[in-house]
Amino acid sequence: MKWMSILATAAALSMGSAACNNESKEEQPAKPQAGISKQAWGTANGQPVDLYTLRNSKGTVVTITNYGGIVTSFLAKDKNDSVASVVVGFDSIEPYLQSHPYFGAIIGRYGNRIGAGKFSIGDKNYTLATNNGANHLHGGVVGFDKVIWTAAPIVDTLPSLKLSYLSKDGEEGYPGNLQVTVTYTLTEEDGLKMQYEATTDQATPVNLTNHSYFNLTGDTKETIFNHQLQLNADAYTPVDNGLITTGEIRQVAGTPFDFRSPMSIGSRIDSVPGGYDHNYVLNNTDGSLRKVAHLADPVSGRFLEVWTTEPGIQFYSGNFLDGKFINHTGTAVQLHTALCLETQHFPDSPNKKEFPSTILEPGKKYYTETIYKVGVGK
Repeated sequence: MKWMSILATAAALSMGSAACNNESKEEQPAKPQAGISKQAWGTANGQPVDLYTLRNSKGTVVTITNYGGIVTSFLAKDKNDSVASVVVGFDSIEPYLQSHPYFGAIIGRYGNRIGAGKFSIGDKNYTLATNNGANHLHGGVVGFDKVIWTAAPIVDTLPSLKLSYLSKDGEEGYPGNLQVTVTYTLTEEDGLKMQYEATTDQATPVNLTNHSYFNLTGDTKETIFNHQLQLNADAYTPVDNGLITTGEIRQVAGTPFDFRSPMSIGSRIDSVPGGYDHNYVLNNTDGSLRKVAHLADPVSGRFLEVWTTEPGIQFYSGNFLDGKFINHTGTAVQLHTALCLETQHFPDSPNKKEFPSTILEPGKKYYTETIYKVGVGK
């Protein structure tokens, strides 16, 4: 399998520094070189698809395809220096062409839900494609997760991949021609930085995010119940039976939604009907880049930090995963075996005037930044 080949290479590179102790200086293996490479990866929508491999000088590896801007793997060492992918993904393009639950993809124009698929801007009413019951979810029937992005590797000191897409006026019901770029950069601190930019020629809602599913054990045979989660959020937005925000901003204190201190996900999930699938109102929402979440697995020792400029984060505990898809490791992705931490503006904001606005106007530039940083605890 292609992914196993990448894994073996990364593992060999991670062992290089240990081997140096028994070799002369002249015999020491070269330090891994940071860079980006490309390989053909099949076709989608009748067009060729490529897979890009980003590697930093520490040997950390991330693979991304220009189909949907999907992060297909994020290889990271555990406390024993074993390497595995901390995100759910597949070894070939074929599973991504099926109706998968947005594994690793760029989400747009609007991440999360818009109630009844309707909204207004001024005196104009708009109707969107509905693909989640009566509601609009993650950009509609053919969102940004299902298109082929124009890819441009960036030659710089860090491996970067710039993806571009023009979402035309009327696509999935949205107004305006929206020019979007998403730049992935793998940092020397083992962070996958995502920079989202957009401009439009008509006022339109924009709420871009990434839908990677994490399991820090590296294998979906394990649930995420023992993962310890901390969120820098004093409040969340309750939802109705259709998972549409009610408009209320409710304090987490005294509820199962309180992750202000590290808490195992499995400890209170039974108190949340259906599991966690809620937007958290992040603290210190001044638009600056700050750490908003910390996720840790006590067995592997791996941790994940989430940094963002966004005002919200969706914590989704994999409530609809059903075993239809097989992860890199050959294990089915079952209920609660992976989770998402999607940085975002709030769901259904175009219909909730009390929420921060998601309307992008002509002449203005949309910009947000998120970093998923992995590491190993001491």
